[in-house]
Amino acid sequence: MSVNLLPGLPPVLTQPTLLAVVPGFGPTTGGNVVLLIGANLGAATSVTFGGTPATILSQDPFGFLITVTAPPHAAGNVPVVVTTAAGAGSPANYTYIAPPTAQPPTVVGITPQSGPTTGGTPFVIVGTNLAGASVTFNGVPATGVNVIGGVVLTGVTPPGAAGNVSVQVTTPAGTAEVPGGFTYVASAPPTVTSIIPTSGPAAGGTPFVITGANLAGAQVTIGGVPATNVVADPSGTLVAGLTPAGTAGNAAVVVTTAAGSASVVGGYTYT
Repeated sequence: MSVNLLPGLPPVLTQPTLLAVVPGFGPTTGGNVVLLIGANLGAATSVTFGGTPATILSQDPFGFLITVTAPPHAAGNVPVVVTTAAGAGSPANYTYIAPPTAQPPTVVGITPQSGPTTGGTPFVIVGTNLAGASVTFNGVPATGVNVIGGVVLTGVTPPGAAGNVSVQVTTPAGTAEVPGGFTYVASAPPTVTSIIPTSGPAAGGTPFVITGANLAGAQVTIGGVPATNVVADPSGTLVAGLTPAGTAGNAAVVVTTAAGSASVVGGYTYT
């Protein structure tokens, strides 16, 4: 604003008066929009936060409002100064707030504490500050890692050699060791006792169940042809599926896991 006290003389410019900064705080990274409220702010040539220039976005033609983008600055209170052709006005206060310091992860335990050397075991790790975590088993990354609420971590074990191995949870803030680690157990080869039914049409499609032990993850062939829709019970005692098409007569039934193969005594008879 200018005041012309005497006709014929240049108007007297009035220094800007800054009354409020809204909001009065923001992140040290800057980039947030801030509204300046005052008087005589029209045609501002610069706005500084602690001496660092802000980006002027818009100005009220009546000199009451200015919007700016706050620049980055170290944490703490800084003066905000508006400068016009009349000079720099009295400052207002603005506070830069540093983001909270990330805390390193802590881990209570892992469930289950053991699994087969072939990997593929779903696991759960409970702790704190787990956001953004990755997990390794003896240095080998786990797969399918997902963090829930920063306190629960799920994933799937990678393959590993038999024995106990270290399990580490790593975030950008640090690494935590899982107490007790994880024990890889050598998988026993499958054993089979029977197939039900023992016969069916050569067209295939007959539902069957094979009983035995160590059958988790098993695949089945009948007469050398893979069965379809094969599902192994997690307990490793049952495998179910549908027979493939075959030729009339007896056919070998072979159950295969990562640890080996076993044949059903008597096989299966196509009719």
